[in-house]
Amino acid sequence: MNYGIKLKDLRDLYELTQEDIAKVLNVARSTYNQYEQQYDIIPIKHLNTLCNHFKISIDYVFDFTTIKRYQDEISKIDTKISGERLKELRKEFNLTQEKLAKKLNIANTIISEYEHGNFPISTATLYSLSNEFHISSDYLLGKTDKVKYLGASKEKELIG
Repeated sequence: MNYGIKLKDLRDLYELTQEDIAKVLNVARSTYNQYEQQYDIIPIKHLNTLCNHFKISIDYVFDFTTIKRYQDEISKIDTKISGERLKELRKEFNLTQEKLAKKLNIANTIISEYEHGNFPISTATLYSLSNEFHISSDYLLGKTDKVKYLGASKEKELIG
């Protein structure tokens, strides 16, 4: 994951300090610095807040696309929709929860929790899913309906 450079570039573009962004997120400046330097992974709720603040897509921050914002993009993450989409994706690639969890190096109970919409997909898991399956992070989170796959076609050998 290499979103830190994008976050710093956006902050510089708008001539904002780390303190300014920390206030937007309601965190300490040192906490935001940890996110920007990627010493800590930015929580998905904070990443979403920043993307909404700068009017950009999560896919853009993750450097999956040069498209800054999707026309139909909404600001809120919908855990029910993301759970349904994760389940659809898993089934589309003929993966069990256990196989997907192993591929992502997380517990299969977490996959189950995501699929039930009990909590939002974590930033690291979202990045891994999007990168592995060339699927839009914004689509997975329910922030857009129009863009599903990015770059490579789904027919490409993605499952190892």
